[in-house]
Amino acid sequence: MTKQFTRDELVARLVRAGELEVSGEDLAEAATYFDTDDFRFHGPDGFESGFAGLSDYFASVREAFADRSIRRGIVVAEGDHMACQTWIEGTFVREFTQSPAGPLPPNGERVVFDLINIFRFDDQGRLVEEWVRTDNRAFLRQLGAAGK
Repeated sequence: MTKQFTRDELVARLVRAGELEVSGEDLAEAATYFDTDDFRFHGPDGFESGFAGLSDYFASVREAFADRSIRRGIVVAEGDHMACQTWIEGTFVREFTQSPAGPLPPNGERVVFDLINIFRFDDQGRLVEEWVRTDNRAFLRQLGAAGK
């Protein structure tokens, strides 16, 4: 029998998964919040990946940015979908290998990833799909990319 998750339980799972991916504190626990075999990520500019690609992206974020944090804003839930505002912050101290413009050198500045996410959960409360929208131009400006 599959457990029915309440909205608050799904929000708590989403928050915890984000905290673990951003901090790197316990990646094995983080993986339990995802259907690691079937997860699909749909990012800005046509970027598509599975769980491994998302994990690689977060590894590059953890490598490039010190004193990282994540917070969620407005959360809207309907059925197995949840949408929310997300802010990931950190100080850009090492090369960011997976920026929207490719590898970029650090500029020492505090950077805010300002995202809108839509998530889909399966009947086990795991994340199976995510869509992300962000203003890459504003993000690249913060990173100090040429052509601001």
